Amino acid sequence: MSRLPTGGQIDRTRKISFRFDGQYYKGHPGDTLASALLANGVRLMGRSFKYHRPRGVLTAGSEEPNALVELRTGGRQEPNTRATTVELFDGLQAHSQNAWPSLKFDALAINDRLSNFLTAGFYYKTFMWPAAFWEKLYEPIIRRAAGLGSITTKPDPDLYDKGFLHCDLLVIGAGPAGLAAALTAGRAGARVIVADEDFRMGGRLNAETFTLGAQSGADWTAQVVAELASLPNVRLLSRTTIFGAFDHGVYGAVERVSDHLLTPAPDKPRQILWRIYSKRALLCAGALERPIAFANNDRPGIMTASALRAYVNRWAASPAETVAVFTNNDDGHRTASDLLAAGVKVAAVIDTREDAPALQGAEVLAGAQVTDTAGRLGLKSVTVRLANGKSRKLDVGALGVAGGWNPNVALTCHQRGRPVWNNAIAAFVPGAELPQGMAVAGAAQGHFSTHAALHGGADSARRILADIGISAAAPDLPQAEDAPVNITPFWHVGGTKRAWLDFQNDVTVKDVKLAHQENFRSVEHLKRYTTLGMATDQGKTSNMGGLAVMAELTGKSIEATGTTIFRPPYTPVSMGALAGRSTGRDFKPTRLTPSHKWATEQGAVFVEVGMWLRAQWFPRAGEKTWRESVDREVLATRASVGVCDVTTLGKIDVQGRDAAAFLNRIYCNGFAKLAVGRVRYGLMLREDGIAMDDGTAARLAEDHFVVTTTTANAVPVYRHMEFARQCLWPDMDVQLISTTEAWAQFAVAGPNARKLLQKIVDPEFDISNDAFPFMACGEITVCGGLRARLFRISFSGELAYEIAVPTRYGDALIRRLMQAGEEFDVTPYGTEALGVMRIEKGHAAGNELNGQTTARDLGMGRMVSDKKDSIGAVLSRREGLNQPDGLRLVGFKPKNPKARVLAGAHLLEIGADMTAANDLGYVTSACYSPCLKSFIAIGFLKAGDERMGDVLRAASPLTGDDTEVEIVSAHFIDPEGERLRA
Repeated sequence: MSRLPTGGQIDRTRKISFRFDGQYYKGHPGDTLASALLANGVRLMGRSFKYHRPRGVLTAGSEEPNALVELRTGGRQEPNTRATTVELFDGLQAHSQNAWPSLKFDALAINDRLSNFLTAGFYYKTFMWPAAFWEKLYEPIIRRAAGLGSITTKPDPDLYDKGFLHCDLLVIGAGPAGLAAALTAGRAGARVIVADEDFRMGGRLNAETFTLGAQSGADWTAQVVAELASLPNVRLLSRTTIFGAFDHGVYGAVERVSDHLLTPAPDKPRQILWRIYSKRALLCAGALERPIAFANNDRPGIMTASALRAYVNRWAASPAETVAVFTNNDDGHRTASDLLAAGVKVAAVIDTREDAPALQGAEVLAGAQVTDTAGRLGLKSVTVRLANGKSRKLDVGALGVAGGWNPNVALTCHQRGRPVWNNAIAAFVPGAELPQGMAVAGAAQGHFSTHAALHGGADSARRILADIGISAAAPDLPQAEDAPVNITPFWHVGGTKRAWLDFQNDVTVKDVKLAHQENFRSVEHLKRYTTLGMATDQGKTSNMGGLAVMAELTGKSIEATGTTIFRPPYTPVSMGALAGRSTGRDFKPTRLTPSHKWATEQGAVFVEVGMWLRAQWFPRAGEKTWRESVDREVLATRASVGVCDVTTLGKIDVQGRDAAAFLNRIYCNGFAKLAVGRVRYGLMLREDGIAMDDGTAARLAEDHFVVTTTTANAVPVYRHMEFARQCLWPDMDVQLISTTEAWAQFAVAGPNARKLLQKIVDPEFDISNDAFPFMACGEITVCGGLRARLFRISFSGELAYEIAVPTRYGDALIRRLMQAGEEFDVTPYGTEALGVMRIEKGHAAGNELNGQTTARDLGMGRMVSDKKDSIGAVLSRREGLNQPDGLRLVGFKPKNPKARVLAGAHLLEIGADMTAANDLGYVTSACYSPCLKSFIAIGFLKAGDERMGDVLRAASPLTGDDTEVEIVSAHFIDPEGERLRA
């Protein structure tokens, strides 16, 4: 009913059916959801967040704060989508949000009646007392009220992808400045990417009626885009938002490949997240028109004047038969002229300037102001205070508000750059501190005329290209309007009624005044106290008004008041785009150990360890609980022999003439004199002296070591060692390579471990105790010539070895070991049994190497050699890390063997209150020991090495456990180490 009979850039030969809140409507290709709704006479599109006031569109672009809708259904349901950017397609289903039971009759609009109690900062004051109300009353209410749209719990059936692009010049925005820049660079042969968030390139040229030379703006745009598309060195990315400017010329972009379709085409993603590497970037993002605040300026039908002009010129949709324009600058008159030319009745142009120019075809009310509006679900009239002080009522269905233009500086702030004030246009423009390699042109730089935008874009492109060694000629640009900016700043109309600044978060001029009154006057405090600019539009339409009001209250200029800055993302980015293909089974890589297939055949229960799936335990028939399986595996291993897949341990080959000297600096204990054929336990420290990782280094040759790390730290340790090699000691002759996945490795532990291995190790290799003692290593062959490595090391405390073969033979080796070990009742054991045995032996692992402990805390203080330098050694000697009453690793055994001790429990004196002040330490690892028939634990206790035999409490306030424990040695089994040397 509001579609104009002619004009617009829509395809009138085709009709599109869509639904909004269950009602069917018709639109045309080229429409947005917002323009199609306006063309169908729909002005009410949403409700505000706080007061649930009726809302219609305010803008025509991605800065829209009001018209947020839910799209689609089922797994494709998408909340909080701006109707102004949704490209209409056949079958589109959209729903309003933040309203119950319906958009027209929203019961939660009662909040508006309670506005006097819900002013700025009310939540800071209200929910502080009484404290007991928070968990039972306040938090549930807040959680139910939070958010706007709703998310689906069904899986998204669409595909999202990620990609990388490289270019000489990234042009951000395809308005007149961006197109002129791209044309200049493209013709010069530079690699160019042009990204624009709209589905039709051209920027404001699509919404204006002035000409470029002898062509309309839309025709000139089409001609330039066609030429750019024909150039092999130019890539055009429409429907693509540059959402962030990151270090080193890297930009994040989201291309909405299929959002304009009912369902994506086969094998096509819905969205692609691009990482664009650019040598230079030119920001041509244009400018955003700002509104003027006045009483009840939030009714559906009130929008920015540029948006009103865009809906008429681009989409041939007028929100009402009769409209008015409220302005403080000449651009508002342009809107009125375009509406009159399109046949829309303009009741009046209300201009705050006393010297407002006349306008043919419409009455101009100079020196006037809009003081109020009427119409509950849509604008019906406005009240105007004339220059003589009298009031006048205008019956209109729409009002365009022109408060001036703000250059779109968001991306210039993403690396802490601050915009600067430009008094000529009454707005902030980009400052001197721009992201590396970025330049700005056109309206984004504050050059608002089309002539200035065209030439600014072309000239900026030439300068940028010259900087990277590419010569470019100036293109022939058409003649275009070059009107000067004529604005008299006017920010809000005074009065006692509420005038809205942030439409989505319901922040009013009164809220800013309250913030000033309560001394929240810094722009950062103002933002957080009132929530001004914290809506999904990031304050694009509200910040300037709020700053201006605060400036008036403080008596400062807007420049002195300052502004907040923007951060990524420029507009919201979907979680699907951020995840890409990393969903479901592809969420993260899953590494399978070489024995995985065999373990699956045995019915193993698996657990994620880092990126690996490891066998946790091997249940047998008749075992009802996991504890029964784990206890059996521990007892069987300690009684005879067990086998565990330890392939997941990090393995790093260190080779070179200086390999020993290099490891001597990496580890805090000595490695320079380690003999060939021997293994040494080593401890790595961070640069601050804190323990980083422990493991072993086996010397296979004078210039060849194999370093093992914990599973969790395999990558960080390798990265640490590479940094040291490349940056700290680049002159050392040493090379590193990670071989974690190259070797399948199995721990063979227990009194019969040697007997089992002697059945598979080729006879020429003597692995007797004399020939191959504890901490020996060597390259051997097994099973008739298969190359292997053998290490006599023990994590279980038993006689134990680790045998490694090339990964492809891992499955065959586990089967051979189990076959050969049948006479010894060989038992496979998993990570749970491995953990129990290492706690019984008192070995530190990830729980103890938690990034907060030192070598001295771990009982390894003597390992930090004072005869050599190594990473972290000096800082490990800091006084604060060596207090006599510092934490020490000790063991704990409950006085009642049946009582459990939990990891994470805190240690307290008997009778002490369970408070932080009384905390003496904490339990890091705990388990049930089937050998000792009791729970046992290890952990850190203040001066623990001096408190052996004392009794404390291990208390867990979360679970309610409170157990008396005796302080004992962390070595519960075979403290002298006789078994592992047998």
